Amino acid sequence: MVPPVELGLPASPSTASTVVDGSVTGSGRVLLAAPRGYCAGVDRAVVAVEKALERYGSPVYVRKQIVHNVHVVKRLEEQGAVFVDEVDEVPTGSHVVFSAHGVAPAVVRAAADRGLQAIDATCPLVTKVHREAVRFARDDRHILLIGHHGHEEVEGTMGEAPERTTLVGSPEEADTVEVADPDNLVWLSQTTLSVDETMETVRRLRTRFPNLADPPSDDICYATQNRQVAVKKIARDADVVLVVGSANSSNSVRLVEVALDGGARASYRIDDASELDPAWLEGASTVGVTSGASVPERLVRDLLAVLAEHGYGTVEEVRTAEEDLVFSLPRELRRDASGNRDPRALGGRS
Repeated sequence: MVPPVELGLPASPSTASTVVDGSVTGSGRVLLAAPRGYCAGVDRAVVAVEKALERYGSPVYVRKQIVHNVHVVKRLEEQGAVFVDEVDEVPTGSHVVFSAHGVAPAVVRAAADRGLQAIDATCPLVTKVHREAVRFARDDRHILLIGHHGHEEVEGTMGEAPERTTLVGSPEEADTVEVADPDNLVWLSQTTLSVDETMETVRRLRTRFPNLADPPSDDICYATQNRQVAVKKIARDADVVLVVGSANSSNSVRLVEVALDGGARASYRIDDASELDPAWLEGASTVGVTSGASVPERLVRDLLAVLAEHGYGTVEEVRTAEEDLVFSLPRELRRDASGNRDPRALGGRS
């Protein structure tokens, strides 16, 4: 639901329209995709860092970016979080939070060896993929992991069974990947990929390896799928689609691609409203707006305000799904200082 504050946006979950600022001139409109922004896994991870700071004081260390958004990371740094690349940078005995993208078992062991107090903020949907990798490796299956080279989630998943996992980075790589036993394969995927591209990769793999087995359930997370469906819906009626999200956010980058595939004349990713180039709006009567799963809603509201200044004062929310999933906090944070269950342990902020 769009908060009906500051910009006067519609609170109704159905498609609605409103004038953001009655003093704005211009006939341009904005199609605002919903769902957008924070997913349950991101919310859980961010709240985990905040609660760790509240409980243990500063500094609390975080391995890698807790989520892939520069604004979220900066705000947490201002509160006392210290972001590091590896656990060997964390002072012995300190608290360290593992990011929403997950870590390999070797990282968990390294943290334990240093006597670190680890808080695992891995998204439960990523943890599900890790468990699938462990189970398939235990069954002597070879795993074809569809994902992006160098992504933290991929590194964590591959770390569960590195000797039994081969990374397939694109549909084109599916045409050339080599395996020792083509009749004993199963595929898994990074949770933040484009649904369409993943299915194309699977199709090409299955053409070469007809006995390729599917995972027990879809690995691409519900939030990634929902945001891609929503941006497809607005893209066909938008001249330009703007995606708020950071460059290292896989799901944000995919939204740009999905918008273009969905019919938008152009699509651009921006970290925030300051990066909007007015030239992108030339000749555009309708602008689509969405945001990646690690983007705070305030950044979208800021962009809508700037668009209103450029004459796009009518905002129409286009909702394709409702989301009410909430993940409980990491077990290390579920009890307050007195030992009682913390009533805020479910997080669940909008």
